[in-house]
Amino acid sequence: MTGKMSERRLIALVLTSIIAAILVGAAVFVLSNVFKLFPADYLLYVYAAIWFIAAIIVSYFVSSIIKYRLSNIIGYDNASSVSFIARLLGYIIGFVGFFILLRVSIGAALAAGGFAGLVLGLASQDVLSNIFGGIMLVFSRPYKVGDRITVSTWQYGLIAPTYPPKFFSNDFLIPGYTGVVTDISLLYTTIYTDDQVPVKIPNSIMIQAAIFIHNREERRKVRTKYEVSKDMDPDIVINTLKERIRELEFVLEEPSIKVLETTFNTYILAIDTVCKTIYEEPVRSEILKVTMKTIKELQESLKRTIRSDH
Repeated sequence: MTGKMSERRLIALVLTSIIAAILVGAAVFVLSNVFKLFPADYLLYVYAAIWFIAAIIVSYFVSSIIKYRLSNIIGYDNASSVSFIARLLGYIIGFVGFFILLRVSIGAALAAGGFAGLVLGLASQDVLSNIFGGIMLVFSRPYKVGDRITVSTWQYGLIAPTYPPKFFSNDFLIPGYTGVVTDISLLYTTIYTDDQVPVKIPNSIMIQAAIFIHNREERRKVRTKYEVSKDMDPDIVINTLKERIRELEFVLEEPSIKVLETTFNTYILAIDTVCKTIYEEPVRSEILKVTMKTIKELQESLKRTIRSDH
């Protein structure tokens, strides 16, 4: 129901924009020819401005209608791409029509730009780079609307942990934003982050960033670390943990467990598990629960063994 109302509202806005442009043009014509309020020399410029503004507004609303119409037919991500192309074509038509109404050819307009064109180009280079970046994203499709991604830049670095007890850890953090892509427009890609915050990232940055796609392949390696007392035999601990972790329903392959490093009284296990999951934290939580229960059982068994020996 909401989608239908939105679509009807968009159609109404399109019709309203077209009618408003026609009425404004008619009013300008009457004021110019009857009341002589507009000089005839400037009349074409007024018509061209009305056309350009109306073309931009109508293109925006029509592209939104296309997105609504095609979402249920070809999917929201493909509909967003078609909507993007329709909006871009609408803007191009508006730009070309502007010069046609001024009776200036595109080639002549570009040739006559001169210094002004250079200044405008330099002033708007960020905007133009975002537009071309958006075009490249739509056609190359490194990601699509609905994908959960991590965006990392500049330039694809890793950050070593700087908090205890991980000063000497071989864990690394990927700096970036992680979330679901909700929109790809001419200038920005919108991501709804895992922290429930929408972020708009310029397309010129997205086109050169490292993009981690999290939901195209629901297999990922999850590393869990756990510190164990040296009183416990590592071979017994590792073999027992492998059996327990293998029973978890999201585990796809045999876990790899090894002693990563040692301290004065403990050794640290690295538990590498290939899991069927998009999010890493819930899986790691379950593995840690199993590990804690298993270590506790082995400790109690070790204590009973020591008591019986005495």
